[in-house]
Amino acid sequence: MEQEEKNIIKDKSFKFALKIVKLRQYLNKEKREFSIADQVLRSRTSIGANVCEAEYAQSRADFISKMSIALKEANETRYWLKLLVFGEYLDEKLFKSLFNDCKELISILHSIVKTSKEKK
Repeated sequence: MEQEEKNIIKDKSFKFALKIVKLRQYLNKEKREFSIADQVLRSRTSIGANVCEAEYAQSRADFISKMSIALKEANETRYWLKLLVFGEYLDEKLFKSLFNDCKELISILHSIVKTSKEKK
């Protein structure tokens, strides 16, 4: 695999996406839960995809738009994770790990969007 320049948001969103892919496999196999597992996978993987798209944005407005979409998708992922834990599909330890990762992504994305808007 080729070496990429260090990009914290890309790295963290990619690692989180991998965790969610594994979570989906677990939910499908062990819990026989398919619909919520698919929803959390779609919202989660969209975060990283939008972060990657923002890297080659056509303008500052396009960059802000992509990062804002990633932020919204991260917030949606937080919702699905809460639903999974309260629906007793996730144990507390796994939930806390994923939820904290998601909160960290939200915080970073929020900061990126806010800072980018201020530079206009």
